[in-house]
Amino acid sequence: MPASIRGEVHDLLSAGVPRRTATLLDCPSCGSSDVAQVLGDNGGVSYVCTACGHSWS
Repeated sequence: MPASIRGEVHDLLSAGVPRRTATLLDCPSCGSSDVAQVLGDNGGVSYVCTACGHSWS
């Protein structure tokens, strides 16, 4: 099951960390911070933007 970075950002914001500090990763294609972390078949980690669908590792 994919682990969402969005949940980590939410936890940081709830702890009072300023938003720009809490943004862990932005999509290199569209700049959105709506990024999910996914585990690949070989155990590697990849990322996918839930806004535009761009994926990278």
